[in-house]
Amino acid sequence: MRALRWSSSACRIQLAQTKHAARIQPRRPYTRPSFAPKPAIDIKHIRQNPGLYEENCLERNYAAHSKASWRILELHNEWLALQHNARHLRERSNQLRGRLARAGSPEAGPSDEGQDRALMIDEAKALKSELGIIEEKEALLQEEIDNLAEGLPNLSSTYTPVGTEPQVVEYINDHPEAAASTSDRIWRSHVHIGSELGILDFAGAAQTSGWGWYFLVGDAAMLEQALIQYALSVVRKHGWKVVSPPSMVYSHIASACGFQPRDQSGEQQIYAIEQAEKDKAKPQLVLAGTAEIPLAGMKANQTFEDSELPLKTVGVSRSYRAEAGARGADTKGLYRVHEFTKVEMFAWTLPDNNDEERLADPTGTSSEAVFMEMMSIQKEILQTLGLHCRVLEMPTADLGASAMRKRDIEAFFPSRREKHDGWGEVTSTSSCTDYQSRRLHTRVRLEKSGGKLDFPYTLNGTALAVPRVLAAILENNWDEGDYSVTIPEVLRQFMGGLEKIQGHKNHPTDDY
Repeated sequence: MRALRWSSSACRIQLAQTKHAARIQPRRPYTRPSFAPKPAIDIKHIRQNPGLYEENCLERNYAAHSKASWRILELHNEWLALQHNARHLRERSNQLRGRLARAGSPEAGPSDEGQDRALMIDEAKALKSELGIIEEKEALLQEEIDNLAEGLPNLSSTYTPVGTEPQVVEYINDHPEAAASTSDRIWRSHVHIGSELGILDFAGAAQTSGWGWYFLVGDAAMLEQALIQYALSVVRKHGWKVVSPPSMVYSHIASACGFQPRDQSGEQQIYAIEQAEKDKAKPQLVLAGTAEIPLAGMKANQTFEDSELPLKTVGVSRSYRAEAGARGADTKGLYRVHEFTKVEMFAWTLPDNNDEERLADPTGTSSEAVFMEMMSIQKEILQTLGLHCRVLEMPTADLGASAMRKRDIEAFFPSRREKHDGWGEVTSTSSCTDYQSRRLHTRVRLEKSGGKLDFPYTLNGTALAVPRVLAAILENNWDEGDYSVTIPEVLRQFMGGLEKIQGHKNHPTDDY
């Protein structure tokens, strides 16, 4: 992993500039239960680099949080002032407690009793009340600091392009139609193909569940299972441990992983489970948008031994996304749906650095090695499926809250040629440094550092998201001549040796 943007020459600005900034009032979308992990954010680093965090928020489309680091510094100074003002009160209170203790002992003289003792008790009570008010203010200040810090996104890697444009890293397989105008091949949308073959049912799903849902029927359902089994076989070959995770998680676990109920535009991201009135006091539950969330939560409030890391897992789960988006080219058919099966890789590694400045060695680090291993697995799967893809280093504006760095792989979809030159995301890999482990209080004991406790780094990557890959296979392997879709060779062993999904030319269809 390359060095993070942990320092900035523009961040030494006078605190007075924040006095006129809008006061941020953070509110959690959930109530943290008593058993929840206690986040351990590096607030000291935020206070030391407020300008860096402001710049990072602006680059990552977190404008609403851009002044949070300055507000944290201001609140900390208020907290220090309260501490200073309370110091002499605490010293006087300690003196009175000592004198009262001596006054009650058998050795106490007559001068320590009577009226003097009553005056000391009155003064001690007044001091206790005054200190109680100060401590309550301190607690409120600390709570606001913690809430503001938890809402800040991770810092970005120096690999990450600043802005909105990704950087193309490489391509996978040859383009099936480099010059579309000279091709006589007939390309179809997977929606059209699925209707022709009778394997996709959107109308029935609309009646059953609404727009953004679907039925996979017959060979499409079998193709889904084949894709899952093939992805698992590849990932397991590389030594990853299979985990079957729950699909429902606590809100505070999803939030700690960087998944908020609403995104920066206020659009709903995840589905919250409605609770009966009698259960309102219980912790809020949500449907997981990816297996990354329950896998990360599996080690919350736990401590690894350094010999256990890296720990590499892969989970198959149903994933739920509320933000399927407005209807259009981006959301047609299987491309953006509310529920889908996903094979997800998740790993914990040793932290890449232990020094105070938090700078990472750019080569040979544990998280870097796992990041590249995830990418290698993704490329192997997509290459052997015969899909033409491109690998992108994603820009700051596209990073989620937890990611320090992200690479996406986009496949070629003929149905998307007019709007996006055919490209559509099929996998994503993110390195999250200690963002999630600090919020989940997952730690590692470093024996080489004398048993020091630190926070492991976490990484996540899509091994295979079924609907989009299935759609890409249908569109790229469609043969207009005999109305069939050729099944990739690596999947045939999981489909009873079937080579083609065969349709009939006279099959009635709507005009898509």
